Amino acid sequence: MESRFKSVGRNPHQLYYLNLQRRSEKMERGMMEEQNQMVSKRKLRVCVATCNRADYSKLAPIMFGIKAHPESFELEVMVLGSHLIDDYGNTFRMIEQDDFDVSSKLHTIVRGEDEAAMVESVGLALVKLPDVLQRLRPDILVVHGDRFDALALATAAALMNIRILHLEGGEVSGTIDDSIRHAISKLSHYHACCTRSAEQHLIAMCEDHSRILLAGCPSYDKLLSPTKNNHLDTIHTWLGDMVQENQYIVALQHPVTTDIQGSIKIYGLMLDALISFNKKTLILFPNIDAGSKGMVRVMRMKGIEQHPNFRAMKHIPFEQFIQLVAHAGCMIGNSSCGVREAGAYGTPVINLGSRQTGRETGENVLHVRDADTHNKIYHALELQFGKRYPCSKIYGDGNAVPRILKFLRSIKLDEPLQKSFCFPPVKEAFSQDIDHILETQCALAVDLGGTNLRVAIVSMRGKIMRKYCKPNPKTYESRIQLILSMSQDAIQDAVRLNCRILGVGVSTGGRVNPQEGVILHSTKLIQEWSSVDLRTPLSDALHLPVWLDNDGNCAALAEKKFGHGQGVENFVTIITGTGIGGGIVHHHELVHGSTFCAGELGHIMVSLDGPECMCGSRGCVEAYASGMALQREAKRLHDEDLLIMEGMELKKVEAVSAVHLISAAQQGNAKAQAVLKTASTALGVAVVNILHMTNPSLVILSGVLASYYQSPVQDIISQRALASSQGIKVVTSDLEEPALLGAASMVLDYTTRRSC
Repeated sequence: MESRFKSVGRNPHQLYYLNLQRRSEKMERGMMEEQNQMVSKRKLRVCVATCNRADYSKLAPIMFGIKAHPESFELEVMVLGSHLIDDYGNTFRMIEQDDFDVSSKLHTIVRGEDEAAMVESVGLALVKLPDVLQRLRPDILVVHGDRFDALALATAAALMNIRILHLEGGEVSGTIDDSIRHAISKLSHYHACCTRSAEQHLIAMCEDHSRILLAGCPSYDKLLSPTKNNHLDTIHTWLGDMVQENQYIVALQHPVTTDIQGSIKIYGLMLDALISFNKKTLILFPNIDAGSKGMVRVMRMKGIEQHPNFRAMKHIPFEQFIQLVAHAGCMIGNSSCGVREAGAYGTPVINLGSRQTGRETGENVLHVRDADTHNKIYHALELQFGKRYPCSKIYGDGNAVPRILKFLRSIKLDEPLQKSFCFPPVKEAFSQDIDHILETQCALAVDLGGTNLRVAIVSMRGKIMRKYCKPNPKTYESRIQLILSMSQDAIQDAVRLNCRILGVGVSTGGRVNPQEGVILHSTKLIQEWSSVDLRTPLSDALHLPVWLDNDGNCAALAEKKFGHGQGVENFVTIITGTGIGGGIVHHHELVHGSTFCAGELGHIMVSLDGPECMCGSRGCVEAYASGMALQREAKRLHDEDLLIMEGMELKKVEAVSAVHLISAAQQGNAKAQAVLKTASTALGVAVVNILHMTNPSLVILSGVLASYYQSPVQDIISQRALASSQGIKVVTSDLEEPALLGAASMVLDYTTRRSC
């Protein structure tokens, strides 16, 4: 024994303590691993801090979501700020009415409603918050937006090493709110933003893109969910029994703290314009920011609270307020509700002054940035009151809360607390973490054909994520109902596919007014489909913007975005299918014409006295070269026993089609070859006419007959076109679904332009 101890250079006592130390270290490692496992398995303690009525409308859906999953989360609710002030309605009561247990109430507002009072309020909050945060010990603190109260919360939590999730960071509005919002983002560890632009701003601010969730606005989850409440009851409760929807105004104006005197002046001008406009008006008191006292003084000097046309309120529950906004004839002021939530309903909005200058807005918002005269605001009211706009979902699609809850579950409490910043800014606007961030922007494409109705989810790169097809009903009511049903199914599937639907694009036969979203005249193949406003019912039901155009124009748009037309300034697309159609792209823009007849290429006349066309005229190229024309000639030859060649089979139940005509021609049938030569020549002559009128640099043939016609049409051009046009190439489309892709491109191109 002794010799062995000597050989290793240690005595028995040293060896004993060495083994004891090793066992102790092993036990410590085991305990640490067990603690880490317990941390990963235990519930996440989430503290949601709400400061005012506005942020509660965004936070409440998340709070309900957290409360509904007690197996994953522990919810702590902290109430502070103007929630606890009598003059602002003691709005903490609505939190208690929603059956939330309030863990802590902090009186943090120093009255005065001026700049110094705001600073003192931040200081008071910073004095009180440490004790509360030490008692609650949250794993993560959820703060919202750009209020000075939220800045105090984020500052305290960051200094106390508490993780922060910031909602609605990265947005731009144009006032001191921007500075506060971005400061909170820099203090926060995680971000749940509402728009792609906001995500890009956060990335440009060097935030870690793996910690950014593009979720949408949580309030949209409530806005876009069906409600059982009768909106007329709500209107009558707040405005009186005689007031009907679309016949009143909602006014909400807050001070701009960097221009208090200007804010008070604009507020007075707005009140004067509303008095002159003489419509029933629901007006809410401004928030507690510096300058609000002066605005309330102006309101009372003008007798607004006693005026018969006005109802002045300090607070209205969010669910009822948003119903009032949804059915208002107009909303006026500078509240973010006007540029965000109101767009979900298409409510017309007048945005006054600079407070929301940088916000992304839908078509429903009319900006009066220099609201320096009564007449200017009055004129805006005349322009906007009573209008309805397409519903906009810029800020959300109704699925924000599930994404945020999934994001919260993914947070690992054992990962380093210290933030890391990404320098230089990330070039890609898309997050690389597909489990957390919705990165596939898509369009819902609808194709109304003579036989089938098809709907598809199409990505920004032209990939069809999922496609649905059903027979096209014969009546208007059944067709609209089927479009909505298939679209709603697709929207639900889009969430599971990690796709964000930006809007709806519709391709249909006939003549279309794309500006108004109206089908003017349909083809004979689609019944009860003329003088139809398609945009309004789809937009109202789906809460999405809607674009539509005819199938020929959509085929051209598909080529422009995804096919041979990419980067080509001037080209023509011709569809060779059941009928003949197409679209003309000139200087990179689709040509519609003064009465939306441009691009009706199937009705170019190639003969003074040819076969009758479905349009009622004679000699149209469609009457020679379309699938229906070839089928007509095939049936004529078959009836005369001049079609079927040896080796060809035609079953008794099988209808004669253009396919049999082409097959017979390929097997040497002279009669069939003559018919096809006439059809090819007619189409070639039509194309030559197009070349001489619009002078494109490329002709793209699309449809089932494109590959057959490509070579003959190229020959006709070389024989009959002017010398300067003979070199123009004719190519066949590589796109399998031009109508669906073209419908999608209307949505995707608009979205791209808006975000640039």
